[in-house]
Amino acid sequence: MSATALTGEEARLAGRAAPLPRETAAWRRLLVALDGSGHAEHALGEAARLAAGADGEVCGIHVYAARLHDRRFREMESGLPERYRGETALEHQRAVHDELITRGLRLISDSYHDHGEAACQAAGVRYRRINSEGKNYGGILEAAGSGAHDLLVLGAQGLGLDAQAPLGTVCIRVARRCPIDVLVVRDPAPRIGAGPLVVALDGSPRSYGALRSALALGRRLGAPVHAVAAFDPYFHYTAFGRIARVLNDQARATFRFEDQERLHAELIDGGLARIYRSYLEVGRAIADAGGVELVCELRDGKPYQAIGRYIAEVGASLLLAGRTGMHADPGLDIGGNAENLLRLAPCSMMLAAGDYEPPLEMMARETVAWTEEAESRLERVPQMVRAMVRTAILQFASERGHTVVTAGVVDEATARLCPHARPAEPG
Repeated sequence: MSATALTGEEARLAGRAAPLPRETAAWRRLLVALDGSGHAEHALGEAARLAAGADGEVCGIHVYAARLHDRRFREMESGLPERYRGETALEHQRAVHDELITRGLRLISDSYHDHGEAACQAAGVRYRRINSEGKNYGGILEAAGSGAHDLLVLGAQGLGLDAQAPLGTVCIRVARRCPIDVLVVRDPAPRIGAGPLVVALDGSPRSYGALRSALALGRRLGAPVHAVAAFDPYFHYTAFGRIARVLNDQARATFRFEDQERLHAELIDGGLARIYRSYLEVGRAIADAGGVELVCELRDGKPYQAIGRYIAEVGASLLLAGRTGMHADPGLDIGGNAENLLRLAPCSMMLAAGDYEPPLEMMARETVAWTEEAESRLERVPQMVRAMVRTAILQFASERGHTVVTAGVVDEATARLCPHARPAEPG
C-alpha cells in the first residue's frame, strides 16, 4: 500500500460544525517541574512562552526528598571512616546533616524558583512557587491533580540524564498517571512552533481533544497544524496466516475459512483505509469550523512507526496525541502507541487527558452510510421532524457500532424510541 495524502477540495466536508471556541486549550495555568536539568530549563522556557501567549501564569514546582536523605544518611553511618564514629564526631555529623536537610534542600529549591521567576518575568508572565517534600513524581502528581492547573510541563529527563534512555523514570511515572494534559519537552529539540504541530488521530475522543488543542495553539503561534492517521493492515494478514496453520480440515470446513479469508482481505484493504480517512475528514471539519487550515495525511504500517516517520519528514516541533486511544479500557493508564511515541519521537510531545466528542452529524456524515431502503423509510417521515428523526436513528446506530444504517436498523430504532409507532412499510 502507498501513503495517501488528503488534500484539496474533494476531501472537504459539506456543512460546518459549531465554531471552535477561541479559548480552547488556552492553558493559562501552567505547572512546570523544576530540577535544574537541561530538560527542565527547556521546559521552563516553553512554559513561559505558552503562558505569555495566553495571558497566563506559571507555577514552578520542586520536590525534594528530605526524609529519604535523612534515612539514607542514618543507614550509611556504619560506613563512615573511623575518625567520624566517635560519639562527639558522630553527633556533630548528624547536626551538620540535619542542617543540610532542613535548610540546604530548601535553599536549593528556592534557587530553582528564583531562576524560574526571573525567566517568567522576562517573558512578562506571573510566577508562583510550590515546594514539596516527598517522592518527586508523587509531589508533581499531587499538584497536577489539585485542580489549580491546566497543563503540566516537564522535561523528558532530569539530572540523572542517561543517553541510552529516552525518558527519565519521573517523566514516565508522571505521564502515565497525570490527570491533566502533559507536555513532555526534549532537550535539544525545536522550539514549539518552529515546525508543524502534528496530531495523531485515531477517532478517539482524546485524539480529537488533542486536535482542538493543536488548532488553538497553532493559531496562537502562527504554526501550521497537521493531522496524521495510521492503520496497520499487515497484522490482520499475519493473524489469518497463523490461524490457517493450526486449523484442521473439519474446522476449515465449518468456518469456510477460505471464503472468510477472502472477505476479510477485501474488508481490510478497503475498510480500514476508509475508517481512518473518515477520522481525518472529521478532523478537517473541526479545523474548518475554527478557521484553521489542516494538512491531513493517511499512512499505513505500525501506527507509532508510521507516525514517527511522518513527524521526522515534516520536521514537527510538537506531536500531540491522546494518552489513550480508541480501544482503551477504563483502567488503562497510557496506550501502546502513545507510549512508544513518547519514547521515540524526536520532538516534544503533548499527551491529551481531555475528551472531545465531535457533533454526531459531523461524525455520521463521514463514518455512517445509509442503504437505499433505509433512506426510503426516512423519506416517509414528515419533513418538519425528519432531521430530528435522522439524528435519533444515527445516535441509535452509533451506540450499537453500526457503520451502515439499514431498514432493519430504522425499524429497530423506531421500536425502541417510539414503541407505539408501527414501522413504515416499503412500497
